[in-house]
Amino acid sequence: MLMPANAVRLEIRADGVAAATFSAMASPCEVLLATTDEGLARQVGESVAAEAWRIERKYSRYRSDSVVHSLCNSGGRPMGLDPETLLLLQFASRCHELSGGAFDITSGVLRRAWKFDASGRFPAAEEVAALRERIGFGRLQLQGNRLKVPVGMELDFGGIGKEYAVDRALALVVSHFDGAALVNFGGDMAANRAPDSGPWRVGVERPGQQGEARLLLDFERGGLATSGDTHRFIEHEGRRYSHILDVRTGYPVVDPPHSVTVAASCCLEAGMVATLAMLKGPTAEDFLAEQGVTHWCLR
Repeated sequence: MLMPANAVRLEIRADGVAAATFSAMASPCEVLLATTDEGLARQVGESVAAEAWRIERKYSRYRSDSVVHSLCNSGGRPMGLDPETLLLLQFASRCHELSGGAFDITSGVLRRAWKFDASGRFPAAEEVAALRERIGFGRLQLQGNRLKVPVGMELDFGGIGKEYAVDRALALVVSHFDGAALVNFGGDMAANRAPDSGPWRVGVERPGQQGEARLLLDFERGGLATSGDTHRFIEHEGRRYSHILDVRTGYPVVDPPHSVTVAASCCLEAGMVATLAMLKGPTAEDFLAEQGVTHWCLR
């Protein structure tokens, strides 16, 4: 893959950490390395950026050359899945099962009704009901590595794709670099260990205040992911509606936290638990306590 000119920016910070930054998956991304070796840092940063762009290109619902587009435009014919896509589909199946059907990668069609933009548009009940007819993970037919997506249905790996990319990126980093490293894609991150100077310092935004940290966390290793509605919501008739949708109703989850941050062994696992907690709405804290994971819940 050709690297766009100046796509990866590099800074050697005063604390002896190299920061390689770029944009992918509609998010600011960074790789932090405990080194002052500019050549090594640039090589690692560009490798990570290329991997992030590969995953974005492969699974974007907006690209006509993506795997997702091919599956959704197969005319109902079974299509073979490569091992990576099969792994993601199996993980999505696990999320669907654990959430009682609330997490569903076939629910992307609901974005046609729910915009969560400056228009503040609130869809009619008939519009939501019509779209729900095209949703249902159980309607996908998987035999071996061949998947049949019924005509009119869509797939959207957006709920797990970024976290998967973070874990892939960290694995790539440690194959080239034996020092402390942290990968951060839009607030979802993973690290192999802390620098000699101490734990990585991670900020969790204050709900409603972009760029302002409500929490500062010490993070050493594993995955950390945040799910929330701090920036995407609408207000209708005096009520706030989160962009977190419950596919079982077609409407936003009732009374979810503003954000849930979870620490786990990897970013994909942390993201799954955080998302499932948001889908629990008013019982999110109880769910998190039952999972026995380290977490921070902001309301």
